[in-house]
Amino acid sequence: MHLYLIRHADPDYERDTLTRQGFREARALAGRMKRVGLTHVYSSPLSRALLTARPLARRVRLPIAQENWLVEPELSIVQNGDRYMLWDAFGEDVRSRDPLPTQESWDQVPPFDTLEVSEMWRVFRRNADDLLSRHGFVRESGRYRIRQANGDRVAIVCHNGTILLFLAHLLELPLSLVYCGFYAWPASVTVFLMEQHSATWAVPRALHVADVSHHFAARLEPQPRAFGRGRYQPFL
Repeated sequence: MHLYLIRHADPDYERDTLTRQGFREARALAGRMKRVGLTHVYSSPLSRALLTARPLARRVRLPIAQENWLVEPELSIVQNGDRYMLWDAFGEDVRSRDPLPTQESWDQVPPFDTLEVSEMWRVFRRNADDLLSRHGFVRESGRYRIRQANGDRVAIVCHNGTILLFLAHLLELPLSLVYCGFYAWPASVTVFLMEQHSATWAVPRALHVADVSHHFAARLEPQPRAFGRGRYQPFL
């Protein structure tokens, strides 16, 4: 099974829609995803995600299953006197600890040591594993028991914060390090394979993270939306 974690296209947050570029990104994304043989399409119910998912779903002739838990959690923190979303925690603070956060300790260190963060993480993990179990993979500790091997190819259209949660959960990485170490571009595609070396177990392997090659094929430059306060200089 393959998972395709897709961030919504370039957003117009104020109008709860996509920008002109965002609609172009959504079309380019749909063209790319038509070739991978999708079998299921899930989406966050927010407008920017659905507007990204609809061209894709039309191209592959699949319905969109809306999942409320795919909305990124609204948890924020104050840094340098300004308010940021939790996934914008400054790496210089997160990685100043010696030793660095681990899978067992990351939620014991501020600003992640709150009941709200603990509950958010618990609920997300439960929902993510419920989705995987629907496709035949049941989590047992750090790996997944194969209840029904299949070739499903599952698109999940959601948000930067949600994709970072998936990365930490599927790869068993400390969430705080993932938050300050990864970023999903608008309309980017992160691909996971449920890798199998036996008839019993599967383990997620990341094949691509935040890939935007379809942007360049469509002559679009990726836009750094929700990239903290600083002005990002394009990498081209």
